[in-house]
Amino acid sequence: MLVSRRVKRLLQLVPGKQRFGVYRFLPFFFLLGGAMEWFMINVRIGKETFYDVYRRKRSERQYEARMEKNE
Repeated sequence: MLVSRRVKRLLQLVPGKQRFGVYRFLPFFFLLGGAMEWFMINVRIGKETFYDVYRRKRSERQYEARMEKNE
C-alpha cells in the first residue's frame, strides 16, 4: 500500500487536473513514444537496429510470396 500511496501522490503533483483531467498525462505519452521511436531507429543491438530487422523480414516475406506465386 505504501507504493500505491506514493504513486497517487506523484500523480497528484502533475498540474492541470481540473482543466484537463486524465488528458494532462498525454504529453508524457507523446514523449515516451518519441523516445521509443528514436531508440528503435538509432540504437544498435549487435549489428542491427529494429528497423534493419523489420526491413529484412519484410523483403524475405515478399521474396517467398513471389516464389510461391511463380510455382
